Amino acid sequence: MLTFIYIVNADLFVVMVIRTSSLARRFGNFVAVDDITISVGKGEVFGFLGPNGAGKTTTVRMLACLIRPTSGSATVCGLDIGDRESASLIRKKVGILTESPGFYDNLTATKNLRFFTDLYHINRETAEEAIRRYLRMFNLYDRKDHPVGGFSRGMRQKLALIRCLLHEPEVLFMDEPTSGLDPGSARVVREAILDLKKNGRTIFLCTHNLDEAERLSDKVAIINHHLLYSGTPAALKDTIYGQELVVRLEKLNPEIYNAVSSMSVVQAVERSGDRMILRIHNPELHSPDVIDAIVRAGGRIRSVGELGHSMEDVYLKLTGDD
Repeated sequence: MLTFIYIVNADLFVVMVIRTSSLARRFGNFVAVDDITISVGKGEVFGFLGPNGAGKTTTVRMLACLIRPTSGSATVCGLDIGDRESASLIRKKVGILTESPGFYDNLTATKNLRFFTDLYHINRETAEEAIRRYLRMFNLYDRKDHPVGGFSRGMRQKLALIRCLLHEPEVLFMDEPTSGLDPGSARVVREAILDLKKNGRTIFLCTHNLDEAERLSDKVAIINHHLLYSGTPAALKDTIYGQELVVRLEKLNPEIYNAVSSMSVVQAVERSGDRMILRIHNPELHSPDVIDAIVRAGGRIRSVGELGHSMEDVYLKLTGDD
């Protein structure tokens, strides 16, 4: 089996479980996905973000071998999604949690899950053990003999997550896994995602919950039909906003403002009342020089801090919705 790797540093190699190159899908004249190049390492949680209709679900359907790409290429678990025999193997190695999962409402939770273990040809003893274990993990064991038609949306969502785990997939594609869940249930799902990661599972997480994406994801990609960004959340914030220093003064006068804005290490200055927001080149090195310039210009400093930006700020700026 072909293995893809990238070098993080001289001592660490990460196995690439998902790798795409210029992946694209068109439906007639409509371009749903265009030129997507990403890589996801084994045991990573990869946050896949974008507006409604941006191409997230289409990308997942290609990677799960449910539809074929129009152009470009991709591998999942070292297997080529464009090869018919490999595509059949990929489907056995992945699990998919859809945003609106369907069940047989007249059947109990256990019978619903048994139906799907039969589809995966899992032997009965192994299947029963997995069903019991996952029902307990997601606090549904006491409802195992209840018809699913009486389940709340959150309970159905947890049952859907169990269903996509029963065949122990290497890769999980999750579309809004905490959608419709109460805070307690959402926490159970998030903890389960982190446990799966610790066990070496790779999680491809489509979500609109930006706080959740930042908390769970090792890397994120933001798309709007084409790729806008791929990398770590921290690097994304630095790419969009740089590193900004907030200096609060007793009084901000023109002499202080001019002294700071004329410094070559200061890339931009924004004034807000008695505060200055400074974008500084290499702040660890040059912040003391900036503070010294303020003091020499007669400034009395009340506080100094780093300006933080949320994933929501970054997302809205990248997608043009701010």
